[in-house]
Amino acid sequence: MKQPAQILVVGSSNTDMIIRLDRIPRPGETILGGAFSTAAGGKGANQAVGAARAGGSVTFVARVGRDMFGEQAVAGFVKDSINVEHIVRDAAAPSGVALIFVAKDGENSIAVASGANGLLAPADVKKAAALLGQAAVLVMQLETPLATVQATADLAAKAGVRVILNPAPARPLPAQLLKRVSILTPNETEAELLTGIKVDGAASAAKAAAKLRQRGVQTVIITLGARGAFIADAAGHQLVPGFKVKAVDTTAAGDIFNGALAVALAEGQALAVAVRFANAAAALSVTKLGAQPSAPLRRDIEKFLRAH
Repeated sequence: MKQPAQILVVGSSNTDMIIRLDRIPRPGETILGGAFSTAAGGKGANQAVGAARAGGSVTFVARVGRDMFGEQAVAGFVKDSINVEHIVRDAAAPSGVALIFVAKDGENSIAVASGANGLLAPADVKKAAALLGQAAVLVMQLETPLATVQATADLAAKAGVRVILNPAPARPLPAQLLKRVSILTPNETEAELLTGIKVDGAASAAKAAAKLRQRGVQTVIITLGARGAFIADAAGHQLVPGFKVKAVDTTAAGDIFNGALAVALAEGQALAVAVRFANAAAALSVTKLGAQPSAPLRRDIEKFLRAH
């Protein structure tokens, strides 16, 4: 039997506290909501779980607090067969939390208190350097300090490991980091923040992607929600169509996309094929409530692809 693809995810772990509402409250407005629930979240953790359920062998490098939320998060990773030996339990800082409003049309609004995520340091990643060297793909996001993201990208470049950077939450990025990125995966909003180009379709996506590639990124994949994902690399560009599903909660769709993409690429799938696999995983994820609870299993992704 073929060995599962080795994926290293460096990033954040949060506990999501979710309230379902008819619509997102306006500033200064109080709305009486419906059901309250908690779910495991954080972009890094979502991507790690997404990759593990999509069939990857995942190691997660992160920081959580020595509190109930941290313990629950790590127990969840263990259940998904994620290697947790490089998750630091921080004695001084609490685990990260996110407060999420979900409207009945599936749209969401999120506020995050980073806690221990804000203390993830280059030294924490260096302790996992041997595992980084064995990984086929490194996945990162921007819910941990930028200095740590940069240091990790530098380590990956030295080890010859492919780097997927999901530039979320959106913020300007230094050229030094972009030059280390093999695949950048912004959504429309993030692509606009990075390039100044409003992305509202394939033509504008092509312009934004070209600008990012000029700044040193090898491959750009701009996710366009239900429309799919726009790929641009040295070979040219194309739109890989998405799948129409009934959206319940879009909270972690981008994270699930990145986790599944990492697995497909680590297994040696061609870029467009890998993106279609990731589109399917993301489509399945929006049909369920919660971040990590919505990450689909490999067999479900493959079944969905056969049906479409």
